[in-house]
Amino acid sequence: MNISRRTLLHLATGVVALPTSSRAQTYPSRPVHLIVPFPAGSSPDIIGRLISQSLSQRLGQQFVVENRPGASTNIATEHVVRSNPDGYTLLWVTAPNAINVTLYENLNFDFIKDITPVGAVMRVPNVMVVNPSVPVTTLPEFIAYAKERPEKINMASSGNGTTDNLSGQLFDMMTGIMMVSVAYRGGYFADLLSGEMQVAFPLLPATMPHIKSGKLRALAVTTTSRWEDLPDVPSLSEFVPNYDASSWFGLGGPKGTVPDVVKRLNSAVNAALADPKIKLRLAELGGTTLPGSPADFGRLIDDEVKKWARVIKFANIKPD
Repeated sequence: MNISRRTLLHLATGVVALPTSSRAQTYPSRPVHLIVPFPAGSSPDIIGRLISQSLSQRLGQQFVVENRPGASTNIATEHVVRSNPDGYTLLWVTAPNAINVTLYENLNFDFIKDITPVGAVMRVPNVMVVNPSVPVTTLPEFIAYAKERPEKINMASSGNGTTDNLSGQLFDMMTGIMMVSVAYRGGYFADLLSGEMQVAFPLLPATMPHIKSGKLRALAVTTTSRWEDLPDVPSLSEFVPNYDASSWFGLGGPKGTVPDVVKRLNSAVNAALADPKIKLRLAELGGTTLPGSPADFGRLIDDEVKKWARVIKFANIKPD
């Protein structure tokens, strides 16, 4: 049987095109590993496991959470960067990834180039709190009080380059205040509650009990809008225009992850975020959902990298 050259070319094209489309249609055909850069039981881990469970149900394969804490997320990130871009090893991307682009000078990877955004999941605000011994009840009062006392107010944080540390440094940069940044290797709440530390910018969920008990006074949430659980507490941007700081989470894959696989994962993530039960659980954990496309998540990451680069350079922050 004679086959024309045109027919041969058509068949060859079909053979070449088949693997990508069939790969997406059959993905996932085995368990997927989600690499979480934090210890088991931590807030990022809990949220990552919640999303993994939903993805397992929607895509018909187990999404296994693998905890690889250490080096401010860099250990986990490098592991994913070195993995095959087939969609079976994913990174639980968090705000420290965007921070570390500037904070660390000699990483073995380029986060922006080496990680493919899949989709954002959730945003969690920080909250600016003061010990009740500080004689202010509003943010404008605190700004005036602090400007009269340069380098006299102690601001606690959980380490140089952490989200609470940079939230406070961003506040200093945008208001012209000069607070003393005190970085703790462990928890700082005991010193904040005792009054040894006057102010901090911790994550809202962990701080809510102290706010409700009156042991700490909330002056503002760090997102651009007020938070439902604290309707009487203003957003910081109401007094410091364009101020915005928060923690956030999402999914990423190694550079070159198959586009159809990225699309399938993104669709499953957005379906999970639209589930009323998932939305309620994430709200209980103190956050709001961030549905969108891979490009949307890429823009969020890019904006965060640029913002924190300015703060890190302004405050001359070095890693612990």
